[in-house]
Amino acid sequence: MKPIRSVLTLAAGLLIGGAALAQSIVVASTTSTEQSGLFGHLLPQFKQATGIDVKVVALGTGQAIDMARRGDADVLFVHDKVAEEKFVAEGFSAKRQEVMYNDFVLVGPKADPAKTAGKDIVAALKKVAAANAPFISRGDKSGTHAAELRFWKMTGGDDKGSGYKECGCGMGPALNIGSGANAYVLTDRGTWLNFKNRGDLTVLVEGDQRLFNQYGVMLVSAAKHPQVKTAEGQKFVDWVTGPAGQAAIAAYKIGGEQLFFPNAAK
Repeated sequence: MKPIRSVLTLAAGLLIGGAALAQSIVVASTTSTEQSGLFGHLLPQFKQATGIDVKVVALGTGQAIDMARRGDADVLFVHDKVAEEKFVAEGFSAKRQEVMYNDFVLVGPKADPAKTAGKDIVAALKKVAAANAPFISRGDKSGTHAAELRFWKMTGGDDKGSGYKECGCGMGPALNIGSGANAYVLTDRGTWLNFKNRGDLTVLVEGDQRLFNQYGVMLVSAAKHPQVKTAEGQKFVDWVTGPAGQAAIAAYKIGGEQLFFPNAAK
């Protein structure tokens, strides 16, 4: 009997292990959702509600989309609407759902040597270029980098000034470099509010409607990648766009200030 019992115990262990493995998903997302602390706030609540573990791989939006396109993630949670719609159009997801928004801000030294302060991001960038002021760009094909390039294009010229530097890095490291160099940086507000090493930097440009920053969530297509954990991934999408997830997003604050604003379609 002992050999049979041993076999049964082993089989049960394998089944339990397989079930545990199935109750986990990979979410490819942006550095802003990770570095703002949002996922640290959301995921324990999702785990409590569903029993599903979530591994977040935080990359620039472009890299996150590439990861999902390869089938290395079950869910994509990013903020570049044009690239997201292309991802859906190419068949890598059946549907893009809006989930939340915040905004971008231009931070820079309190003395504001380029005189950028105000609500007009395009006018501010023109002044940065004209003053050859130090400006740190993420340069990493992230959603923030894509937005920054759109704003530079709106200035009508190719000159960004001699102070323009690309770091090829995430939002937190870009802000650290900006803090050390007393430079201007375009950042999402969520990461900025959670950023501790501000040095002499402060928010100089905010409130421009063009600085609106929308996030979308997509389940990766099992038709493209059969290994995708469709059921578990769909539970995450449904939760984060549903009442519980939307309430959890709204409740995330730092110093009493809300970082993200839920706006999933009702």
